[in-house]
Amino acid sequence: MAQADTAGGPDIKFEPTVYAATGGRKTIFSFVFLILLPFFASLPAMMYMRVKHGLFFDAAGLAIMAIGFTILMFLVVIELLFSLRARVELGEKSVKMTLPSGRGPTPMLFYKSYDIPYDQVQTVETRREIYGGSIVPVLLKGARLITKDEKSIPIGYISEANVDPCFPYPEIAQKIAERARLPLIDRGNVRRSFRRKFFGFKSGGVNEVDTVNEAQIADLNRSHHNVVMGLMGALAVLMVIGIVDDFASETPIGQTASAALPISGTLAPTTTPKRK
Repeated sequence: MAQADTAGGPDIKFEPTVYAATGGRKTIFSFVFLILLPFFASLPAMMYMRVKHGLFFDAAGLAIMAIGFTILMFLVVIELLFSLRARVELGEKSVKMTLPSGRGPTPMLFYKSYDIPYDQVQTVETRREIYGGSIVPVLLKGARLITKDEKSIPIGYISEANVDPCFPYPEIAQKIAERARLPLIDRGNVRRSFRRKFFGFKSGGVNEVDTVNEAQIADLNRSHHNVVMGLMGALAVLMVIGIVDDFASETPIGQTASAALPISGTLAPTTTPKRK
């Protein structure tokens, strides 16, 4: 199992390891995308027909729903592409990765492939990045490697509250460091700015080298939990109010107010008196 490496020390042989989305995950996102696509494609025609018949109130409501539906479809497409394309293969001599090339923790639409020999890796690093303020903070654990020609290659980000079992990036970074015979460097906790991260804007007063201790992390987690629970409670109250309002109104559930009105130009049926 042990061999002599080029430095004269023991060489541990590592088994090849592959990180990729499961077949069930790919199937689910493909199924969801195909189910939602026909309705999403019909939204422009539905809005046009409402405007054509003068149902402007219904058209406005449908437009608001279309905006939310577009965001949902965009997220589904991102997750579908990520499930189909993302892959990390830890081989015997090199690491092969196909990962999102866009900046930030959310997988984007463009991907890039790498084949990096372990002897070309200079450092492997992890750090926790904190986005947002104290009310709704977002905590992400990121990992990256730096090659000997000073190229910084991001491996990925995870939310510590919702770890992706298919791509545990800190674990991947640890295994890359082991194969490259390097220590895994933990850069600690730092604040980052969404604007600077995603759009290249100035940080706007956020010092991105400020470290955050564990006590502050615990306070941020409690604040985030309270805000999320408050939003969920408010959403539940709104749903209950909407259901009660539907049952209390005379309009059948699911029927718009415009559809309940009598169509103009249609005369009510009249009865003629019978002749004697």
